[in-house]
Amino acid sequence: MPTGDAPPLRLLPAPRRIERLERGPAASAPEVATLRDPSQEAQSFELQLDVHGVRIRHRDAAGLRYARATLEQIRGQSPGGLPGLRIVDGPDLPVRGYMLDVSRDRVPTRASLEQLVKRLDLLRINHLELYTEHTFAYREHEPVWRDASPLTALDIRWLDDLCRQRGIELAANQNCFGHMERWLRHEAYRPLAEVPDGTRTRQGEPRAAATLAPSAESLAFVQGLLAELVPNFASRRVNVGCDETFELGRGRSAAAVRERGAGRVYLEFLLGILESVHEMGREALFWGDILRHHPELVGELPRRDTIALAWHYEAPLEPSELPGPVRERLADFGLSDVWLSGFEAHVEPFASADLPFWVCPGTSTWNALLGRWPNARANLADAASVAAGSGAGGMLVTDWGDNGHLQPPSQSLLPLAYGAAVAWCFEANLDLEVAPLLDAFVFEDDAGELGGALEAMGCLDALTGLQAMNASPLHAALLGNTSQRTWGRIDADGLGGLHEALARIGARIEASRPGCADGEAVQRELLQGLRLARHGAWRLAREVDLPRPPEAELGRDLTEAIAEQRACWLASSRPGGLDDSLSRLERTLAEYTTR
Repeated sequence: MPTGDAPPLRLLPAPRRIERLERGPAASAPEVATLRDPSQEAQSFELQLDVHGVRIRHRDAAGLRYARATLEQIRGQSPGGLPGLRIVDGPDLPVRGYMLDVSRDRVPTRASLEQLVKRLDLLRINHLELYTEHTFAYREHEPVWRDASPLTALDIRWLDDLCRQRGIELAANQNCFGHMERWLRHEAYRPLAEVPDGTRTRQGEPRAAATLAPSAESLAFVQGLLAELVPNFASRRVNVGCDETFELGRGRSAAAVRERGAGRVYLEFLLGILESVHEMGREALFWGDILRHHPELVGELPRRDTIALAWHYEAPLEPSELPGPVRERLADFGLSDVWLSGFEAHVEPFASADLPFWVCPGTSTWNALLGRWPNARANLADAASVAAGSGAGGMLVTDWGDNGHLQPPSQSLLPLAYGAAVAWCFEANLDLEVAPLLDAFVFEDDAGELGGALEAMGCLDALTGLQAMNASPLHAALLGNTSQRTWGRIDADGLGGLHEALARIGARIEASRPGCADGEAVQRELLQGLRLARHGAWRLAREVDLPRPPEAELGRDLTEAIAEQRACWLASSRPGGLDDSLSRLERTLAEYTTR
């Protein structure tokens, strides 16, 4: 096929280097010829399509798999014969991971997990974690997970095998210090809590007990969990969490913190957990948010089999642009000004100490019914850029489910695809147009609508006139916490435009023709996301007495929306946790009947 006749190619991810050749293979070209080349970098490949046929040079099985996948993408766009091409490709980062929160109520079905693994393979994601607090069925701890539809040992072994077939490492994940509220709410585990009755934020808001006391009893408890969980995974890697230990020093460890300092007390307990993992012959990953505040202690961490996870979920910004109360609230969560300017500050303590580390941006879909696409794109690009320039060993795209995981799971596919692409090759994919690639390879939407709909949905927050961090104004309004989550002034004209935009996007979703296995479920859950966002917009109008439906109609609309949320949830997720998630919407519904 002459080069001049070849249509533009769409490849996901965009390759590091692509060169057009004069002619492609003849229609009768023989089978693909492959050659293992030890001189290439790990996971890299060269793919050449010319008059001599199709040839692949690769170093390892991963490189061969990625080369064949690229070839299939080209074949799908070349019905008249393959074009003449030479592609040289390989990753910036050896580990490109995805972490899905399965502890904020939503635990995927096996069918959803199988579809996820296929998509991760397409995106060249080679590391997967399921973030766990209480959603693994530990033998001796049934009261904690009984109502959660947890993942069982059989589920994990099934998924582990599925991942290994596609060259994806499934790593164990169990938070072991902070975020233990689902355990500590039960009487049997209260003695392990730093502050059994919980604490309050600087703003006076109650915070449930969530942090283990750094004690011998807590360490033995954690060791028991890991001893049961970890053998179900073939991977050597274990993510032990240990982030956001907000209560540390405010209860049982108060005297120790006064004597030795919070950083030292935290480090001592972390070292005990790391030692336990190392004694199992495994490599330990831990969230780096606490020790980034204590760079003088990072050098005491073992360099072998230890990886710090530097996480940050906002686009780089100038802190002085934030209102004072917002900066105070962020400081309560450990995000002072220096941490808001991007990933460079987050990785510096670990890079300076020569400790292995990964960068961990986010999909920006949690606390956001429609996603926050501009924030996600900038956050992911910042992470990949800093990772490539600072010696990071990997990038882990995180996908959280705060406040009941109300957002449609498919909302994450847009930022996940972009994050995977810039982690593969930052320079080639920084300006990638993701929407049409989602339609072509993920949704298989021959109408070309779903990818663009996702992108448009993720840009609607600006129309409200409000700003937010780690949240969407529409999500905040739906759950009745706008004053806590947002700042700015509601824009009456913007809200009118928002309703029109929601209708236009809904029409695009309805016009789409996805051919993927879960296409109908994706359409339905995205339309549901639009419906919840519309209700959030009505509630914003209600806050400032702008035109909106009467209270009775709002009540009817939310009642119907709750029923549809239940149906969409059960199409992709297990029933455990659903009632807890919906209780947030039901609290909003109660407002319409009590006024």
